[in-house]
Amino acid sequence: MFKSAAAMLVFLTLVSCTSPKVDPRLARRIQSVENGLVEFVPGQADDAGMRQKMSLAERMAVHKIPGVSIAVINKGKVEWAKAYGVLNVDSRAPVTTESIFQAASTTKMLVAATVLHFVGEGRLDLDRNVNDYLKSWQIPENDLTRERKVTLRLLMTHQAGLPMTNFPTDDGPPPTLVQVLKGELPARNKPAVVEYLPGSQWQYSNIGYVVIQLLLEDLTGTPLARLMQDVIFGPLGMRSSTLVYPLEPGLREREISPHDEEGKAHEPAMGGPALAQGGLMTTPTDLALFSIEIMRAYRGQSDRVLTREMARAMLRPELDLDPALLGMPISEGLGVMLSADGEPFSFGHPGDNYPGASSWVMAYPDSDTGIVVMTNGAMGNLLAMEIMPAFVREYVRPAKR
Repeated sequence: MFKSAAAMLVFLTLVSCTSPKVDPRLARRIQSVENGLVEFVPGQADDAGMRQKMSLAERMAVHKIPGVSIAVINKGKVEWAKAYGVLNVDSRAPVTTESIFQAASTTKMLVAATVLHFVGEGRLDLDRNVNDYLKSWQIPENDLTRERKVTLRLLMTHQAGLPMTNFPTDDGPPPTLVQVLKGELPARNKPAVVEYLPGSQWQYSNIGYVVIQLLLEDLTGTPLARLMQDVIFGPLGMRSSTLVYPLEPGLREREISPHDEEGKAHEPAMGGPALAQGGLMTTPTDLALFSIEIMRAYRGQSDRVLTREMARAMLRPELDLDPALLGMPISEGLGVMLSADGEPFSFGHPGDNYPGASSWVMAYPDSDTGIVVMTNGAMGNLLAMEIMPAFVREYVRPAKR
């Protein structure tokens, strides 16, 4: 990719920023984030003061990540957005703040907000049997579901007893959404069949969110892509966000290429009917707008997507997760991951798509700050876990100067 870290440092001077004129205080903040990275060690506390700090450019080279885009929230607004590197190592086209990245599993956070929008309207109940809402297909009954029904709350928190599966397909016409849920050819995934008692344990499940997708489509008679445009993207001005793939003209030209662990470019593995688990294409700035709205709703300052009650329900811990999952203690909310007790209160969600794209959102309601990191590399979430502590030190709990 780059023959040396020095070459990458030179290249990364060609970056895109939201404003050509940056005041000195903001410039210092940006530099603090860009040059404050330390190697992520799972389970180890942030002790950057005791360890060598490195630049974003250096860590991109180490992780073989060609392109990164970042948006930072401060005082309830996008304070800065900046892009680094290239869309594709072969074309060498630069990443900009308008480049379109794969949100991957971060999509789930926005789908959860869509569900809660309809809960707030009284059209859905989080604790009702989802088969009461599903019309096109239903979760097959077995001894486990007869003992306890699958609900939206359990689906949104990965406790429904459904398998962890991705969605490979054969060449040729794509499967229907019902074929995906049944695990029928041309779909090649596991079917949405309950494998353990609902509510008895946590198991991350992509197909659980595909069940949610069909439920929303059955409820409203509207495809999920159109529904989320109406409920979230349109009202929040998220003009670079879509579930439609291939991307339409105007967005297609800005799309990143995924890159594997060696930094080799690949064609995107996107498309197909299953969208709710990871189909969102967007920018960090758009995801920052969504995060700002959730924080405003949480404080009762806006109800464009969620009421205060629904935002508070979304960000209320449902269960604690194994710290080994992300190398840090976290809890699960409704479609979001939450910081553990003792840490500044935050919500967000990571995402990671094959063959190499990543997304991570973290927002801090108490300080009205947040960060979105999106990359076109397979090791992008590891890089994000090195960027985010630098952001926290600067914006969430800065040292006195």
